[in-house]
Amino acid sequence: MFTDETLDIIGAESTWRKSHQQTQESRSCQTLPVDTAEVETQARDVSDNSTQTQDQISQALSIDRDISDFPGLLDFLHKVEDIVIKELVKNSKSHAFDGFRVNWEDQTESVSCMYRLQHVEAQERGLQVTGVSWNCTGSVIGCGFGRVDDGDWSNEKAYVCTWNLDRQNLNPKRPDMIIDVPTPVMCLCFHPVRPSVVAGGLYSGEVVVWDTSRSQDLILAQTGMSADTHREPVFQVSWVPGARRGEFMVLSAGSGGRVLLWTVDGAEAKLILSSGYALVQQQVPQCGAASRTRGSTTIGVTSVALSPWDLDTFLVGSEGGLVLKCSFSSETVSAVPPDGESVTLRAPVQFSFSPLGGPVHSVHFSPFHRNLFVSVGTDGLAHLHTVLQPRPLLSLRVSDSYVFGVRWSPTRPLVFAAATGQGLVQMFDLGRRSLRPAATVDQNTSGQPTYCLEFNPKHTNLMAVGNADGSVNIWQLSAELTEQGAKETAVLEQLANEVVD
Repeated sequence: MFTDETLDIIGAESTWRKSHQQTQESRSCQTLPVDTAEVETQARDVSDNSTQTQDQISQALSIDRDISDFPGLLDFLHKVEDIVIKELVKNSKSHAFDGFRVNWEDQTESVSCMYRLQHVEAQERGLQVTGVSWNCTGSVIGCGFGRVDDGDWSNEKAYVCTWNLDRQNLNPKRPDMIIDVPTPVMCLCFHPVRPSVVAGGLYSGEVVVWDTSRSQDLILAQTGMSADTHREPVFQVSWVPGARRGEFMVLSAGSGGRVLLWTVDGAEAKLILSSGYALVQQQVPQCGAASRTRGSTTIGVTSVALSPWDLDTFLVGSEGGLVLKCSFSSETVSAVPPDGESVTLRAPVQFSFSPLGGPVHSVHFSPFHRNLFVSVGTDGLAHLHTVLQPRPLLSLRVSDSYVFGVRWSPTRPLVFAAATGQGLVQMFDLGRRSLRPAATVDQNTSGQPTYCLEFNPKHTNLMAVGNADGSVNIWQLSAELTEQGAKETAVLEQLANEVVD
């Protein structure tokens, strides 16, 4: 029904490929010709220089040569021999260069200001720095704010502030510790061995001991207001060794004529009166220049200095210009009438020095000689005394204004510093021929007074200065003012042995 059939192959040529080949075109593009240039340069002249030192020729004079080889030299030596010998003998007897040391090191500035510490709120209220004190480690400086000028400011709020100078992020305008105090602070003193404990005397007559290591109530002990308390402002507080080993009592003195010793009772937060002394005019031994006064006129105390050589001896500076040598062991009953005190007041005065021309603002014992001390006051002079004579050995002009504070250098036997009412600290070197200051340190207070200063007990090249503008300057002293000379102690001994006619 169906059969295979083979047919011939039929082909059809593509017209599409042929039509595209016919319409294919070729295009090309070329940029404009690129211009090129090649330039070369070459130095025309070349110079090569060198140098060489000549061989060193040693020229040494021979001492073996005969003097006849130098015509006229022998005649010259014979001519000047008598003159040279005369001058050599004269120089051998001269003391012009005694104690002189050649300083081969580069001279640096005598003092430089490390910090200018300020409590902004205290400055805004016009408070003044009335006391500065270093703690026993030498790392913390404390300052008390109050007033020294006139005015009714007995109830004015004040402060005690501290700065740790070893702190890395120290802010000079922000104290590390701020203690609010209800009345002006007149003086301040850190504990000799407890770095966080500080005592302060107030305008109200109170004495307060703070412990800055506490997190809550910082008051460790206080006198409160009682019959034993000072009735007048307290101008000096110090720490005095007690009867037991390691025990310290607080000494306070004020314009009411009382010098009181307090025992710290930390458990009861009280200062308990241990012993007391009252200074009255009639019980003061009279020196040649002092006038005898009738009655029991009270002697207002402005400053106290404790002897580092004799724990029984202390000095008192007074409002009337007297400087008095006193003894803690005195058994003489004071002539002041009793006023309810819990202890019997004694008369401590043993010796009276020649009175000064006005109030004595500061006295300080020499740490290098048991008999020497220096006093300053409103007469503008610094008086160098020995406790063995009534008249001063030497009086130096410090300022045309008042002098408020004085301290011996802890490292230089012949150097002391004094704070003046002109905003200057004058540093004197008794080893110099001149009686002028060895260094004058301007506190930059625009002429306002400088009230207090203290050398650092550990870092002895540091000195803190408190000013009336509410600032505390920390000064770094150069080696010239801190390194002891070879013969300083001998010169100080010579001064102490001088006799005043």
